[in-house]
Amino acid sequence: MLRRLLTALFVVALVAGGYILLSPQGRQLIDRVHVNLDRAEHKARHRAGQKLRGTPDLARLDQRLAAAGVAPGVPVHIRIYKLESELELWVENDGRYELFATYPICLWSGRLGPKLREGDRQAPEGFYTVDKDALNPNSRMHLSFNLGFPNVYDRVHGRTGSFLMVHGGCASIGCYAVTDRIVDEIWLFVTKALDNGQTRIPVHAFPFRMTERALWLRRGDKWAGFWTNLKQGHDLFEKRRVPPNVSVCGRRYVFEPGSLATVANEVEERCPPEVASNP
Repeated sequence: MLRRLLTALFVVALVAGGYILLSPQGRQLIDRVHVNLDRAEHKARHRAGQKLRGTPDLARLDQRLAAAGVAPGVPVHIRIYKLESELELWVENDGRYELFATYPICLWSGRLGPKLREGDRQAPEGFYTVDKDALNPNSRMHLSFNLGFPNVYDRVHGRTGSFLMVHGGCASIGCYAVTDRIVDEIWLFVTKALDNGQTRIPVHAFPFRMTERALWLRRGDKWAGFWTNLKQGHDLFEKRRVPPNVSVCGRRYVFEPGSLATVANEVEERCPPEVASNP
């Protein structure tokens, strides 16, 4: 009798535990554990002077450039994934963008979800652009460039904040810190592209790799609708390999197929004709 009771209690606990882990709160817990384990490892490696896992061979940049058939000065595009702590550098080659490097992010602060207000220590998610005025070669964090938060979408939603950067080091109060050596390489591509005529560099920040499964696992999250909206722009780039033209209409991001002529467009509040006629 006791054995049956204990077995029943175990089954109930197992079912309850599974339900909790599959709930939005359970998924958030899993994500926080994942993020905190990564943060602990990255900070420990950084303190020990070790390179982060996944760091490209920065000393062999010339060989990597030759293998990709590109050189600094070509147009670039940056994508950020919080959960995976990764930053991608894409370069234009013959009319389409190709992935040149994926860098580990040493530290970003906050949780999955957008930045809402000044002082919340939350790293932003969304579609941003970087121009020459955003560059800070004299940063306390070695080198930095400002993402341009808040953009039009953020302002429409009443979000506040300032000086949200990609920078060196391994400390963050709302920024993306990628270590000094990694930011040196990213800085080279960003500054050369801007010097060579790219007026703005699109930087797209996402909560996680934007797969259908990742969204399904977080379908009950309060930010699920926002993330679904972000995925539309993410997928348009995946399909065409050119950053989409991004605007804001009806408090949502809307996207049009991009071209080399629109890559440098700043996000603006505008309803494209096909959206305006089909609200």
